[in-house]
Amino acid sequence: MQRFIRKPRAREVVMVALLSALTVVGNLISVSLLPIQAGTGMVIISGVAFGPAVGFLVGALGRCISNFFQGHGSWTIWQMMTWGLLGAVAGVVFNKIDLDKPKSRDFKVVAGPVVFVLFAEMVAYVSYVLFPMGENTFWGWRLYVFGLFGLLLGMLFQRRQLPIDDITLSVFTFFVVFIIYGGIMNISTLFSRGITSGEVSFETLKGLYITGAPFDLWHSVRATIFVFLFGEKLIRKLERVKIKYGFYRIRK
Repeated sequence: MQRFIRKPRAREVVMVALLSALTVVGNLISVSLLPIQAGTGMVIISGVAFGPAVGFLVGALGRCISNFFQGHGSWTIWQMMTWGLLGAVAGVVFNKIDLDKPKSRDFKVVAGPVVFVLFAEMVAYVSYVLFPMGENTFWGWRLYVFGLFGLLLGMLFQRRQLPIDDITLSVFTFFVVFIIYGGIMNISTLFSRGITSGEVSFETLKGLYITGAPFDLWHSVRATIFVFLFGEKLIRKLERVKIKYGFYRIRK
């Protein structure tokens, strides 16, 4: 038990604070000036570099502080949870990677997970054709639900830890931001509206997934662009910081 529960060192607290500050600044600049989403990208990068615990803390803390500038509300706790979840998942998937090993930028390294997600979306389309459930478009809740199952199966299939390179990081970022962040935040919108209107139903949720899909897609594309341009470079810088100041992952 002591292996997992320990008192954090001052340098670790400082690093979490620094990464959270960079996440907040990146998010605020991205919202107002840039066609990229540096905040979401920094959460994923933090998780990759320092592991799932730090990734979750940076995501949750960064979102909470960002909303002091962008506005707090019932959605804040959902945003904290989803950003934290992105950082934690990134830390789990990439946690054992040795940056000094040769990397392949070949798409084959993520072909397995991608195939699972695409196959899941094909199944989603077939289910829409056979059982439309009164819907007029395929672009709705099925994208998220079936995509999530495909993403989970792909991660189980890819038993080796994913390599840290720009292609792999970008593909991972696109799928997790769209499926996990978008999928959860649409549910949060349902409950936020339900507080004022008193209406919480599956029909309302289906409508939210349809109207939310373009925004979730744009969010994932912007985060992917940031990670593709800066992800691998920032992770290498953070690895050098870890060596210089004595940061080490807890080995299993």
